[in-house]
Amino acid sequence: MFTASLIARPGALDPALVHALRDAWGGGDVLWLSPDEAAEFAVPQIPGNRWDVWSDLQAQATDLAIQPAEGRRKRMLLADMDSTMIRQECIDELAEEAGVGERVREITARAMNGELGFEGALTERVALLRGLPESIVDRVIETRIELMPGGATLIATMKAAGGHAALVSGGFTAFTSKIAARLGFDEHRANTLLAEDGALTGAVAPPILGREAKVQALAEITARLGIAEADVIAVGDGANDLGMLQRAGTGVALHAKPSVQAECDIRINHGDLTALLYLQGYARSEFAE
Repeated sequence: MFTASLIARPGALDPALVHALRDAWGGGDVLWLSPDEAAEFAVPQIPGNRWDVWSDLQAQATDLAIQPAEGRRKRMLLADMDSTMIRQECIDELAEEAGVGERVREITARAMNGELGFEGALTERVALLRGLPESIVDRVIETRIELMPGGATLIATMKAAGGHAALVSGGFTAFTSKIAARLGFDEHRANTLLAEDGALTGAVAPPILGREAKVQALAEITARLGIAEADVIAVGDGANDLGMLQRAGTGVALHAKPSVQAECDIRINHGDLTALLYLQGYARSEFAE
């Protein structure tokens, strides 16, 4: 048995659309997880026109996901940071402060879309930050960084149910340490920006944490917790997230690059991070704040 989930922005999910799709697919009773925002129903198998319907629903600002009904509630969240738990790419914001924003944003976009190798792209971008004062990080966090909506609720709800939350980023520990603390993550991993005499050197400490390191984090943390990788819901938006998204029990491409979405079965483009709770079958009444 499978579960079909439909998720939209609050107030934007049309009940008539949900019931029409349920009828077309011969599904079970509709369960509303949040009125006019999230609903689900059982289907005996994955419909053959799944992606055609998904495309049609995207045009109506509605996300559709179909997954096995059993084991949907996960025991661990593994999350990317940049453009996932926060709205921005930290290195891009640092580059703006350094006056090289346009060049760095171009490299970032190509790397996240899988057009450039992550390690080389990171090294090239960080080199352009040489000479910036270390204190720039705090200023960027205070003035340029916004949390992605729903993140704190996602983590609080999963932790209230006994879950574990890990932040794994190809960005920098100077950012992940503060974002993890603010949102309630249990742990974080990222690259370390090197500095001398209070200024960035334009380098990161080896080894560089990229795609394989995120997969390694998934394996190591689940082994330490004594849970299966199938017990993990992972979320990210870039090419360097694909390894962990494809290996976790549930991998969610959140507002992801087209090339990343193409390789993921679960794609959230219209909901916020609370969509990951709806995907697990949580009702809004169960959310922890």
